[in-house]
Amino acid sequence: MSSPESRIDAGQFVTNLFEFQYREVMMVFATLTVLSCSVVFFPGFDSLDRGLESEISLGLLGGFVLVAITAGVVKGMVGFGYALITTPIFATVIDPTVAVVVLAIPPWMLNMFQIGETDTGLAFIREEWLLLLTAVVGTIIGVGFLAEYSTGPIVPFLIGLVILAYVVFQLIQDFVVVERTHNPVALSVAGFLQGFLLSVANLGPLLPTYFHTFERDTERYIGGLSMVLGTIFTVRIVQMALFTDLLTTYRLWLGSVIAVVTIVGLLVGSYLRRLEVDEEKFNWFVVALLFVISLNIFRNTVPALFF
Repeated sequence: MSSPESRIDAGQFVTNLFEFQYREVMMVFATLTVLSCSVVFFPGFDSLDRGLESEISLGLLGGFVLVAITAGVVKGMVGFGYALITTPIFATVIDPTVAVVVLAIPPWMLNMFQIGETDTGLAFIREEWLLLLTAVVGTIIGVGFLAEYSTGPIVPFLIGLVILAYVVFQLIQDFVVVERTHNPVALSVAGFLQGFLLSVANLGPLLPTYFHTFERDTERYIGGLSMVLGTIFTVRIVQMALFTDLLTTYRLWLGSVIAVVTIVGLLVGSYLRRLEVDEEKFNWFVVALLFVISLNIFRNTVPALFF
């Protein structure tokens, strides 16, 4: 669970960038994309909150920034958790559908960045093309469902139950370690449901928990997740922009601004991941994170469903 590359060589990074090395190009592409969108689609100071359907105070905006940075740190460290942390919190203040749409942009940037940072490329696509295909199918169906229906709190509540069940399972089994296996059917189902749930509710714990159980190579675990999630979010954004009225220019701008802020957390988390980390501590961190996320989901959904 460690890597000797805990230090960043800025000079080498720039050299590789100008030589069009894959890793550096992907990382800069992801960053410049959200930076450009945050400038090009700026709605003007008089219209900063026009698309939120909610009153946003300066203090609340600062809270959003802190949540986004914290979630970025977590994503950089363990490869997932950004949407699971931000969506339930943002959806308590702004319209849930708006939150799901806006929060598709930062994870896209994060995952495209980590595809480059972990050097995950064509080799993973060749090995896991079926996983990527089923994830795309689930994403397309999920975006169509979101455009037509309102899921309410039931989908996040069920996702919270899945997360909590996984936490209990890992604790009972004392962090069961399963040798890397490749079950195309199970992996494809996890990919399909991951794409569907991320599109409908911006919450998708199934693939991270599957990889955490069966894939213990940290770089491949995080890189593989980033490749799948990056594909899902790319399809989501294109479909929402071209085939629905979900992704307006305002929502694209707001999501890009949140993504720019999140870069700080991502860089911190990526640095921490490359330090010496004991595998048992890493497992405890992942499971504790999932437990907190499940509690936060229940906090927002149980009152609406049962009271």
